[in-house]
Amino acid sequence: MFNKCLLLAALVVFTACGNDSKKTDNKEQTMNENPTPGTGGNKYLPYDERTGDEAVVYFTRDLSAEGLIKAYEKVNENIKGKVAVKLHTGEAHGPNIIPREWVRELLEKDLKDATIIETNTYYEGDRYTTEQHRKTLEINGWTFAPVDIIDEEDTALLEVKGGKWFKQMSVGSHLKNYDSMVALTHFKGHTMGGFGGSNKNIGIGCADGRHGKAWIHTPKGSDEQWGISEEEFMERMTESTKASIDFFGKQVTFVNVMRNMSVSCDCEGVAAEPVVTPNVGILSSTDILAVDQACVDIIYAMTEEEHHDMLERIESRHGLRQLSYMKEMGMGHDRYKLIDLDNGGKIITAKEAAKDLKPFVAEQ
Repeated sequence: MFNKCLLLAALVVFTACGNDSKKTDNKEQTMNENPTPGTGGNKYLPYDERTGDEAVVYFTRDLSAEGLIKAYEKVNENIKGKVAVKLHTGEAHGPNIIPREWVRELLEKDLKDATIIETNTYYEGDRYTTEQHRKTLEINGWTFAPVDIIDEEDTALLEVKGGKWFKQMSVGSHLKNYDSMVALTHFKGHTMGGFGGSNKNIGIGCADGRHGKAWIHTPKGSDEQWGISEEEFMERMTESTKASIDFFGKQVTFVNVMRNMSVSCDCEGVAAEPVVTPNVGILSSTDILAVDQACVDIIYAMTEEEHHDMLERIESRHGLRQLSYMKEMGMGHDRYKLIDLDNGGKIITAKEAAKDLKPFVAEQ
């Protein structure tokens, strides 16, 4: 029933018009004949129950272009050569995406020759074809920098090291043209993933629109487009992410913007659920697990009134499996030092980062 409900919701929101042969073209090679999903994606693991070394995550409450630049400049040491900036440019008139002027100022100051990268969507909507996608980019104001729709021409296969669902992931072929990647992520909820952080931005966002995304979302040989959910979905998405970040090695970094956090993904555009979770700030790290984990920890540290809707979305979708599987795959650390850039680099807790938040008010 849950999968059927997800399918219905996706059809309504995304105006998907059916499943053609491209949507069920599964060419992946599984590591095992019958992989088994993990468990516990609806159970939050408190910080004091985690083990392992600590990564470093930077935090600022400054939700502005200046704050974005400040957070990025703490984690950009290995960004060099031809740089791809992976961000979600949104459906037409989407109200919650990272403000274009912030991104423009970041690129002008620190990433003058960088290219924004995107892929076409798996659902039939305003970004399903490259032609539709480019019109939507123009509507949303992504005209100040080059935008490479990396699956416009072809796809490429990247190795998934240690994967149980995939040996390879299909991504936009142009991804291989870049030396470094900056994952600039709007952190929010997600209809299927529970939450969308850097893991979702890369795992879904670099997978090409016809093959890679199908491998993640659709059971092999099935007509149920959104038939994979809960722990299995989180694991498939995470393996896709691992393929891309392994390709870049140390030359990848992550910035999460906790602003306008609807429980809906930016894929839903103007149909997204109203925002009720308070704005928080911007986090950055060279550790993908640590930056997503810190965002989730801050959500959990909020008051009941502040985080009720987001927690329900995360736990009902078993989204916490994203974090535990990233750790199992050796992609990062779920323990970290949270460095407060607003207070001289003081180490703080997620609870302190979530203190005295103001109720969300939509910008006019």
